[in-house]
Parts: sequence; structure tokens; C-alpha cells
Amino acid sequence: MMNTLEQLEPYYMAARLEAGAYEQDTPLQDLEWMIAELPDGRSGFADALTAEDGVAVIAEHKRKSPSEGQIGPGLGVTWTVEQYQKGGAAAVSILTQRIHFGGSIEDLVEARQAVDLPILRKDFIDREYQLYQAKAFGADAALLIAGGLSDDKLKDLHEEAEAIGLDCLVEVHNEAELCRALEIGTRLLGINNRDLSTMRVDTDTARGLIGMVPKDVTVVAESGYSVREPRHMGMLRELAVDAVLIGTSLVREENPAQALSAWQSAVILE
Repeated sequence: MMNTLEQLEPYYMAARLEAGAYEQDTPLQDLEWMIAELPDGRSGFADALTAEDGVAVIAEHKRKSPSEGQIGPGLGVTWTVEQYQKGGAAAVSILTQRIHFGGSIEDLVEARQAVDLPILRKDFIDREYQLYQAKAFGADAALLIAGGLSDDKLKDLHEEAEAIGLDCLVEVHNEAELCRALEIGTRLLGINNRDLSTMRVDTDTARGLIGMVPKDVTVVAESGYSVREPRHMGMLRELAVDAVLIGTSLVREENPAQALSAWQSAVILE
């Protein structure tokens, strides 16, 4: 059975190829200039997840995934993220990996132009260029997957992101990865319930790890939470997570704003 790093390598390879192509047209120095010109004052991604009553929602835009296949192949970015903002999402997540998820860096740019919510760039990041690219093109945070990075690489990327004012959501799948994330001082932790070696989802993963997380670390539940009715949000609140990242079930909603509003209002009113 392949380990997590081996399982993720095809996705990292695709992301490296895409980043390399962008770097030919927009070198790192250009991204540094773009970042230097960015206005100050936009709220941080991590702060937004702790400013909500109940469980904050990171609403995700994606068109397909390896586990689900085609989800919303023609899904427009502007309409989707505007729906998320209207429905009360605390933040949005934009999948920018093209080959396996149907996204692009242009989706990130479009989302930034459409809404003022904090934005997470979700991709397979293993080089500094991708962090600078995320910041320059509108992201407030970037995903780092502990299982796909060595100890040194995880630490270095986390430090570089902080240096350019980019929050990091550090994703873990098990106790060993959780310990590695806490060792680098992350304050924003994503617990992914999907076992990448089997692609099976076990929502007890978060339940088993949550007790090991210090109180000052913001916890995001990822994968496997198909929220379709108010009681599901109540179950997440009982789990004591700060936020949940919801992708597939929201993408498939005809009226994402209405669904989001109903889910969150039910929890707040309990």
C-alpha cells in the first residue's frame, strides 16, 4: 500500500508543471512587486473563522475531483462565490489545480474581483513560488498538506507564507501529521477525514484528533461532511470544530445561498 506522500505525488507533479508554466510568463520578482503594491487592511483568513457564532463555513468552488468525478464542470466562479457570500460563508476556498480538479489561478483572480470574503488557495503547494502566486493574485491563505511535505519543507513554506502575510491552513490526516503541524507552530489546522491511501472517508478521524489540539489552534473539519440539513451543522458544533470546509454538497445545490443561510441560522437559533 502506498504511503500518503506517494499517493499525492501525481497531484504535486501536475501542480509543479502548472506553476512552472506560469513562472515562464510571470517570474518570482514580478510577483514580489505585485505583493508590494497590494493594499493593506483586508481581514485575515484565520480571524474570519473565529468571528462567527456556531461553526464557520469555508465554501469551496470546484468543478471535479478524483473521488467524485465531474461535479460542476461549467460552474462559474463569480456566480458561485457571490452565492456563498450572500449565504453567510465566512470564507471561500478556490481549487486552482487544473488537471485533477478543473481549476486555475484565473479562478482565484475572478473570485477576488467578485467578493470581499477571505480566500483560501487550495492546491498542492510545495514551492515558494506558489505561495507568492497565491498572495499576488488575491488569496489570503494557502493550503499546506503535511503528508505531502517533508519536515523541513513544511516548516520553510509555513515560515515563508507568514513572512509575506499569507495565512496557512495546515492539513493533517493522522496523529503523526498532527504532531508535525503543531511542532511548526501552526495556528490554523485542517483535519481531513479522507484516508488518502484508500480514499475512504471516516468522520471519526476528526473526533479522534480534536482532543489533542491546543485550545488556541483554530480547527477546520475537511472532507466527508456532506451538510444537507441543519442537524448536520449541529453535529459539527458538538464536535467542537471552529469551521468546516464544504465543497461537493454546496456545488450541487441549486441555490447555495439559501442552503448556507438555512444551515447556519438553525445552529445559531438552537
